[in-house]
Amino acid sequence: MGSRGEAQALDRAICALICRSDGIKAREIAAELGLERKLVNSELYRSPLMRELCWQDRDCRWHGIVRQARPHMGLQEFAGYYGRVREFAALSGEEWMTRMTEGCGNIGRSLNDTRGLLHSFRDCREQMLRLFDDLSDMAGERCLDWEIAFELRLKRSRAVRLYADVLVVTEDRVFSLEFKMKDRVDPDEVCQAAKYCPYLEILFGPDYEVIPVLVLTKAKELFAFVPIGGTKMLLPVCSGDMLFNAFDEYLVFLKN
Repeated sequence: MGSRGEAQALDRAICALICRSDGIKAREIAAELGLERKLVNSELYRSPLMRELCWQDRDCRWHGIVRQARPHMGLQEFAGYYGRVREFAALSGEEWMTRMTEGCGNIGRSLNDTRGLLHSFRDCREQMLRLFDDLSDMAGERCLDWEIAFELRLKRSRAVRLYADVLVVTEDRVFSLEFKMKDRVDPDEVCQAAKYCPYLEILFGPDYEVIPVLVLTKAKELFAFVPIGGTKMLLPVCSGDMLFNAFDEYLVFLKN
């Protein structure tokens, strides 16, 4: 392969075929994409992310762990908590924390609380509940059918590390929310919020736009677009009380 971007594009195309099928062989993938079978086989066995997301049965058919269709069945294999928004909103704080604790144990997420991890979990939950109160007023019932995942982790191989605090999956977008209990923008944390987008694009497929957002929970009335590193690309940064505005920027609920 050529550039890293080309390799990611190939992974995205291959993964989409696998995760939308009931089992597909490498030669069928090659024929569908107009590629040499050797190249497809090389990518299937070489790419660490493909090994995370796909598996091969005894008949040499490839299957995806996460289906690229709503709801995204299999996403719970990588998350501390995953479900529809209406299910999440119906849980009490204690019920949700029990589910989170069990889920984090299943994915190997350490719950060492020396830095207030459990407090940050609760803070994220409260922020999301407030967000969906606001969204339901503007977007109606449809937002309750969106999906939400907390503590998404792909880290079973040394070559792939994908961490996401909260994912909100709409009809055609994935909002990847990076929460920090701070009130000021740190350029390194802006880059951190953006760095997993290519992996999430492979995970969710070509029908989804991935939107990273940095959420500063100790800030107030903050909503801005901040450059990512030394690039011209911009990333939305907001306080918890302005998280609705980040969604509205892309989903356009508010009318002028």
